[in-house]
Amino acid sequence: MVQIGLRAHDFGKTTPELLAESLVSFRPASIQLAFAKALVNPPQVPGGLSHGYANYIRSVFEKQNIRIAVLGCYINPVHPDADIRNRMLLSFEEHLRFARDFNCPLVGTETGSCNPDCSWHPDTEKPATFDLFCRSIERLLTAAEKCGSIVGVEAVAGQHTISSVELMEKLIEKMASPALKVIYDPVNLIPETGLAESQEAFFSKAFSAFGKHITAIHSKDFRMEKGRKTGTFPTGTGQMDYKSFLKILLQQKPGIDILLENSSPAAAAESMRFLRETEAQVLL
Repeated sequence: MVQIGLRAHDFGKTTPELLAESLVSFRPASIQLAFAKALVNPPQVPGGLSHGYANYIRSVFEKQNIRIAVLGCYINPVHPDADIRNRMLLSFEEHLRFARDFNCPLVGTETGSCNPDCSWHPDTEKPATFDLFCRSIERLLTAAEKCGSIVGVEAVAGQHTISSVELMEKLIEKMASPALKVIYDPVNLIPETGLAESQEAFFSKAFSAFGKHITAIHSKDFRMEKGRKTGTFPTGTGQMDYKSFLKILLQQKPGIDILLENSSPAAAAESMRFLRETEAQVLL
């Protein structure tokens, strides 16, 4: 069985105790926690994290039988301002150092763009940007390998440095580090103009390219509207072929964490029900 979880900051920004209490009614196996987005009065990083804070946060969620599956530290590894980029990397490195105190070795980020806000920029697809990204990731991997943590990268088609199955495969081969893993969001990797092949073939290509490196799944839905992808819908409310996706996932990564995105409290229960029912159909 897959482990269905939630993205904590989809439930607002509050205290750790109130957040855990609000999540427990959904019975999530796990959460993605970006504490700067989800919790009030978070420590300022770099420099503010401590073993005590990490252990406190872990214990609050463990009391409700909720496991932290991903620590979110979403930075722009190719930020055009070198000083800002360095500060972001320092923040990520600090998350890596304290990750195991959260009982979560995995720290996740997207792959950024040449715009400070990670929006589309024509230079993002240039080889020089990929090389800069690799230098940033290499630095993070050095830190991760020293403290036994994991760097999770998430690709986004159309606008980010890693924007395709092929570029993710290239990154993995170039880095060649056991500390580098993939947070796979299948909707994010579908091109803005849609797919030339079937969704099942597209998922199979991704799993063939980097399936053994996938460590967590992000789940949402999309719709094609006037020839363009809109990928901001709760799981089960769009055109994503979850039956084909779960068939491959259950064969290759049984028990993996699937973390819902774009699911408000009103939508989360229905999305979780949809995933469980679809999983049951696949397992018949």
